[in-house]
Amino acid sequence: MAVSFDLFGTLVAVSRPADPAEAVAAQLRERGVAVPENWAAVYREPQVSLQDGSELALSDHVGHALANRGVDADAETVATAVRGAFDGPVKTREGAQAAVEAAAERGPVGVCSNCSVDGLVERTLERSRLDADRFDAVVASVDCGWRKPDRRAFDAIARGLDVTVDDLVHVGDDPATDGGAGDAGARSVLLTDIDLTDLPARLEAMECR
Repeated sequence: MAVSFDLFGTLVAVSRPADPAEAVAAQLRERGVAVPENWAAVYREPQVSLQDGSELALSDHVGHALANRGVDADAETVATAVRGAFDGPVKTREGAQAAVEAAAERGPVGVCSNCSVDGLVERTLERSRLDADRFDAVVASVDCGWRKPDRRAFDAIARGLDVTVDDLVHVGDDPATDGGAGDAGARSVLLTDIDLTDLPARLEAMECR
C-alpha cells in the first residue's frame, strides 16, 4: 500500500493573503518592479489558454501580465515575489505526524498537492513539524503540470512512489479534488468522512481487506 497526502488543509493549515493581487504587487514593488495601476484587474485576467486540468505557474501568469503591460521583470524576481506573497505562517494539523508515520509503516508515502506557486509546497513542508524525510515523493501541480482531480496528477504521484495507481491510497480534505483519486483508479480517504487522527486505524482496516 502506498499513501499520498494532500498538503494544504490536510496535513497543514496556512494563512492565505486576503487580497492575493495586492500581496503579489507589494512583493513586486519591494523588488523594484513597476506594477501597473490597474493591477487588480490585470491579475485576474487569463494570460494564456490552458488545457482543462492543466496548471500554469502563478509566476508565469504574473510575468505574462507584466510583459503584456510593457513592464520588464526577470523571471527569478517575479518567482521570488510570488513565493513571498504566499509564504505565510504554517500550522501542522493535529494528527498529521501520526498519520504520516502510520502510512510509512505500510509502504511509500508522498504528498500530492494542488499549488501554482513554485517551491511553496517544499517550503511549507520545511516550516511544518513534519519530517520531510518521511516522504518518498512530493508532487505539486505546478511541477507535474496537472491539478487534482485530473487523473494525470494521481498518475504522477503513483510514478513517484513507484507503484501503480490502483495500489495508491490518497488522503485529502476536498471531495472535489482529492475525491478524484477514485476516478483515477486509486482509493481515496476524505477528511470530510473521518478525522485525521483516525487515519491510522482506517489504514489498518484497509490493509486487512
